Amino acid sequence: MRKPSQREIPPPLELECLKALWEMGEGNVKDVRTALTRNRNLAYTTVMTILERLARKGGVARRKVGRSFVYAPLLSRDHLRELALRKLVNSFFEGSEENLLAHLNGVKNRPDTSRDFDPAPLDTALL
Repeated sequence: MRKPSQREIPPPLELECLKALWEMGEGNVKDVRTALTRNRNLAYTTVMTILERLARKGGVARRKVGRSFVYAPLLSRDHLRELALRKLVNSFFEGSEENLLAHLNGVKNRPDTSRDFDPAPLDTALL
């Protein structure tokens, strides 16, 4: 079994399963699928595979209840937010939190560029 990595951001579908579990606290495959199918159509077996993958990676814990498994998140929302922000800062803002804040605040003439900066509205759909 692979050791869980605390430095990896889960792929989109795994992250969606984690979001559902964060809201519920814990749930079985049917519960998670119900939460996810509000926005998309996913097969029961697809959700089961994703949850099993998360369990192998150490992202969720599972325990047997009756004939099914109940899953609970081990990765916290705050931890993954920190990883995502660190990756964003390192990839696009030369590792500088100040450059990110300047971008978010719409500061002109940022230190890393000689031309004026006209910020585009932040697309919150991706957050």
